[in-house]
Amino acid sequence: MLSNLGSLPSYRRDVVDTLEARLQEERRFIQVVSGPRQVGKTTLVQQVLARSHPIQGYVSADEPSLRDAAWLDEQWNAVRFSLAEQDAEASAVLVIDEVQKIAGWAEAVKRLWDEDTADGRRLHVVLLGSAPLLAQQGLTESLAGRFENIPISHWSLSEMQAAFGWDLETYIVYGGYPGSAPLIENPDRWRRYILDSLIETTISRDVLLLTRVDKPALLRRLFELACTYSGQILSYTKMLGQLVDAGNTTTLAHYLRLLEGAGMVLGLQKYSGKAIRRRAASPKLQVMNTAMMTALASLDITTAKANRAVWGRLVESAVGAHLVNAQARGDCQVYYWREGNREVDFVVKSPKAGLTAIEVKSGPTRLAVRKGMDAFVKRFPPDRLLLVGEEGVPLETFLSSDV
Repeated sequence: MLSNLGSLPSYRRDVVDTLEARLQEERRFIQVVSGPRQVGKTTLVQQVLARSHPIQGYVSADEPSLRDAAWLDEQWNAVRFSLAEQDAEASAVLVIDEVQKIAGWAEAVKRLWDEDTADGRRLHVVLLGSAPLLAQQGLTESLAGRFENIPISHWSLSEMQAAFGWDLETYIVYGGYPGSAPLIENPDRWRRYILDSLIETTISRDVLLLTRVDKPALLRRLFELACTYSGQILSYTKMLGQLVDAGNTTTLAHYLRLLEGAGMVLGLQKYSGKAIRRRAASPKLQVMNTAMMTALASLDITTAKANRAVWGRLVESAVGAHLVNAQARGDCQVYYWREGNREVDFVVKSPKAGLTAIEVKSGPTRLAVRKGMDAFVKRFPPDRLLLVGEEGVPLETFLSSDV
């Protein structure tokens, strides 16, 4: 999948270089490579291992047989024995994939890591998985001060262009899953792959099995609702009215955070300058990969473009996905803003660019757009205003640019 990594004009080459540099350092931290399913985490790590580190071990807990702390001890000790047979300057790397599926993994990793530190072993450890779910299972508690996170996000337009020759419309409709690229000539097969191998697997194996979810049917329906209404502001009360399974606003907010942690959908908060008010406002639903929208709605390029409203939602969601994936990597914070009938699609706050207000338009700019921008400027003077689409920054240029 990443055999042509060197040609990708994106941050992924930097990820490989960063991980390799950290594994060469004398002072060691546990490296946590985290991100959604099927975005290349395992392949990236294997490319790093192929460059160097003759002493290495790769194990995965994502297998049918039972994995527990004793199994983890066995894998860890196997690399220790290989390291002990080398000279004192030798180092080794142990990669543990899907570590969160091992019962009691956090305490076991902490014990083994501390033993190596006390004995001066030069054993580097890389954990693969989903950072938010890992955190809930003990990463930030048991391993505090011992790890560094290297986040991996969904693929960008420039990456899909470089790897598969996709154009803008193909990316908007089929999203950023590299494994699905060979299937787009057969839309039905592509759709089943997204629904069965990615969406269902993520929900059933990465969310429901690793986190307490009292209403799994509600979580699934919430995901579908977020895909259907991506790009729209929806109060939790209105969400409950759309959902069959009874719940409450606290439950919905919690489930949205779980789905965000799995790299699927999230609820953007309103920008107000005050954190308390941000949390209290209705969220703006946003997919993290437009493939989830089109797969659920059975859309291809022709049917999507035939409906102007549908195409407009897809375009805005593609821009939003570009922004929130940068947020998942820690590059920025993304919000929306609305007061009455005046709205700004996205508000982005970053250390480099300050505060940026962004409007997305797939057609002629309406007067309401200008009024929304004007109202926001008066209340929160931004460092930059951007109109993306017609009459502004070309959509392809924006989606190909670093946030």
